[in-house]
Amino acid sequence: MNVEQLLSDKGREVISVQPHRTLAEAVRVLSERRIGAVAVMGADGALVGILSERDIIRALGAEGGAALDSAVSRVMTAKVVTCRPQTSVDELMEIMTTGRFRHVPVIENGRVIGIVSIGDVVKHRVAAIEAESQAMRNYIAMA
Repeated sequence: MNVEQLLSDKGREVISVQPHRTLAEAVRVLSERRIGAVAVMGADGALVGILSERDIIRALGAEGGAALDSAVSRVMTAKVVTCRPQTSVDELMEIMTTGRFRHVPVIENGRVIGIVSIGDVVKHRVAAIEAESQAMRNYIAMA
């Protein structure tokens, strides 16, 4: 299984904000969409960062409520680790574990074509384990 298959299951919609938007605006997007991170895209559509709940908490911890008036570009993670559609799920898990983050943008031909989360990976792993368990039960029942 690879990232392409994860995107096929979950969809390819990329929720984004612009770097000049306020943190309060980005928080509204996260809340309305019930997601944990957004891509930060420049005017040309290029990925310039990612903003996660953790980034927001760090800003609030450092600056209090005044952080909500800050530009997303001040708070976002600018050094974004990405993957490709051909990246295996095992490799993606390693990337997430090593980097200690839960969202990874998927890049193809220089453009963001999706974002995968740890939840997507866990959903895949649970489905694989359930399928293996069912196959074992079927095998035992036929023996």
